[in-house]
Amino acid sequence: MEVIKLGQKAVNKTANILKNGGVAIFPTDTVYGFLADAGNKKAIEKIFKIKKRARSKPLPVFVKDIKAAKELAEITKDQEKILKKHWPGKYTFILKLKASKNLSKLVIGKNNTIGIRIPKYKFLNDLLKKINKPLAQTSVNISGKPEIKKIKEIIAKFADNKNKPDLIIDGGDLLKSKPSKIVDLTGIEKKVLRY
Repeated sequence: MEVIKLGQKAVNKTANILKNGGVAIFPTDTVYGFLADAGNKKAIEKIFKIKKRARSKPLPVFVKDIKAAKELAEITKDQEKILKKHWPGKYTFILKLKASKNLSKLVIGKNNTIGIRIPKYKFLNDLLKKINKPLAQTSVNISGKPEIKKIKEIIAKFADNKNKPDLIIDGGDLLKSKPSKIVDLTGIEKKVLRY
């Protein structure tokens, strides 16, 4: 497992690791996140093992733009207005899945749904453009425990783990951050699942 400082070199390195089926820990606009290629079942399973996450809880995905979101999900005109109001930003929206051909089943929710977010964080947006694929993502913690915001704690927690990420990008300690809000747009009324 390698640890490198955040910067353009880290973006390139992370893209290579993810393209080759690896798992990276990367800072985001909310909390540190585990990232993997959303189409790579093995890499996503590795995140579930590291996090001790129940397989019944699918991972949301990051995409680079609305066009990429539309490739994955059915998005109505009304939904698009809501998305454009909150993206890029700290909102994950649950939408009806359109195309699952290049996605692991571990990112697909029950009733054929998918959680999608466009982040607002330069290095992560650069990474998404470079890799040009949806990335499965989830906060860095053990399931049910609080997110870990201090980089030294992240390194200490996961470096000695039997299941560990391939790469950690050190973006320093993240301050006062919470995971994204989750809003379900699949029903008649929009429903906030996490504030």
